[in-house]
Amino acid sequence: MKTVTLLDKKFKLCINGVQVKTAIDHLADRINSDYRDKEILFIAVLNGSFMFAAELVRKVKPLCRISFVKIASYQGDTSDGVVRELIGLKEDLNGRHVILVEDIVDTGFTFEHMMTQIKTKYKPASVAIATLLFKPQSYRKSLPVDYVGLEIPNDFVVGWGLDYSGYGRNLEDIYTIA
Repeated sequence: MKTVTLLDKKFKLCINGVQVKTAIDHLADRINSDYRDKEILFIAVLNGSFMFAAELVRKVKPLCRISFVKIASYQGDTSDGVVRELIGLKEDLNGRHVILVEDIVDTGFTFEHMMTQIKTKYKPASVAIATLLFKPQSYRKSLPVDYVGLEIPNDFVVGWGLDYSGYGRNLEDIYTIA
């Protein structure tokens, strides 16, 4: 079994890079169909979503733009449930079709915070979310997650932009704590 060590933790392979890319291809196909004649503004949540966002946007056919925000609710390997906005939204969303791009949706706190902010402060034509990974067992909110790449158990994972204390984002596969 393939393993990696990051700082004080050992991680084992749980999803290989080919599976990740296939899931992203499927998401892009759905978005291409759903937004065929619409311009899309992708808003990627940094830092974790940058690899997923780059791969997804490359495969999207409709006219699109991408912007970035930075929001965090993790300290180390656990979510403290407090959403901190570090870099705010600077795009005009009025009348735009917006897709939020997340690396992972687990509790839903970050997702709900972004959706609430966008819906109350801006007037987008539509808002959806695309996430590479979704943890249905830990999801605590009722908002629908529109585009899910892969569902995973309630485990801490690294790779494909997800990190452990800043390390592991560059891994081509996704790993869970061994």
